[in-house]
Amino acid sequence: MPDRLAAEVTELIGDQADHWDRAGLIPHELLRKMSARGLLCAQVPEEYGGLGLNSAQGGEFTAHVGSLDSSLRSVMTSQGMAAWAIQRLGDDEQRAGLLSGLVGGRLAAVGFSEADAGSDISSMRTTVRHDGDDVVVDGAKVWITAAHYADELVVFGRYEDGGAAVVIPADTPGVTIERVPDPMGCRSAGHSDIRLEEVRVPARRMLGGAGMPLSMLVTLVLAYGRMSVAWGCVGILRGCLAAAGAHARSRRQFGKPLGEHQLVGRHLAELLVSEQIASRACEHASTLWDTDGADAFTATVLAKHVSATQAARGASAAVQVLASAGADNSCLVSRAYRDAKLMEIIEGSNELCQVMLAEHVLSRP
Repeated sequence: MPDRLAAEVTELIGDQADHWDRAGLIPHELLRKMSARGLLCAQVPEEYGGLGLNSAQGGEFTAHVGSLDSSLRSVMTSQGMAAWAIQRLGDDEQRAGLLSGLVGGRLAAVGFSEADAGSDISSMRTTVRHDGDDVVVDGAKVWITAAHYADELVVFGRYEDGGAAVVIPADTPGVTIERVPDPMGCRSAGHSDIRLEEVRVPARRMLGGAGMPLSMLVTLVLAYGRMSVAWGCVGILRGCLAAAGAHARSRRQFGKPLGEHQLVGRHLAELLVSEQIASRACEHASTLWDTDGADAFTATVLAKHVSATQAARGASAAVQVLASAGADNSCLVSRAYRDAKLMEIIEGSNELCQVMLAEHVLSRP
């Protein structure tokens, strides 16, 4: 990760993460500024105006943002998934027009989840159909990250005997976006529910791959999201490790620094182990992404599962080390504790990841 990117985003965030968390909002102008600098989807190729980072570089950048503010990192994950969908499924004209917008100030969200179809893609009810030169989309999506901020919605639905992805301007007639009122974690990530009622857009807004199995289309894009969330969890762990270590060095109890008490030191050691386990899992998966490794899919699921599990465990340990200081909602580790729990649910719950990993074992000769 180029040092200038870390310095740039650190300056942009400053000390505002707690304020954004309490307000439940990140300033639109800051998100547009980050989009215009290519920071929200840093892996968009340079030919489309992006920064052109590979998975390993983009992952380290994502972890850095995640160590400062998981809500902003969640918006990055959303923007990155939208860009990845367009990059992988779009034609030359769609990539040139839409990707340049996502690194030019526009914001995006991706709509998968539905009330009765979270991980169960086969139960998705949103439909896409042709009508002359247009496509018409009907359905509803829930808990869509960054939808509150989005100019573009990449919506997945049923199309003929398979699936399709349609890029819908958020101000299109028939689109209604309502914020999730009180999320537990990532409170300023713009989680929203979306209703789509006879939403009509030009057929050129439907990405390629239409008619492919819906699960295949969704999995293709979710892979990027899982990798981004995994690296974001590494960031949560690094932020917690720094905060817990600083507190354990400076806080004195019974005549010596807190960290010199063995049971407290155990928490610090376990935090370090969690950060290292998550980092190595993400590095391995990103290496496979960057070298087109055959096991990239499984490594990504593994990285997401391991990193989310370790982040939840590590954030809990950090709160324990800080004790009453960590119980203050304005504290980084308190925010991390709430945010990390969501990471065990989004982009494939712990249980779903375990099912996929077990299936991988059973498929091996």
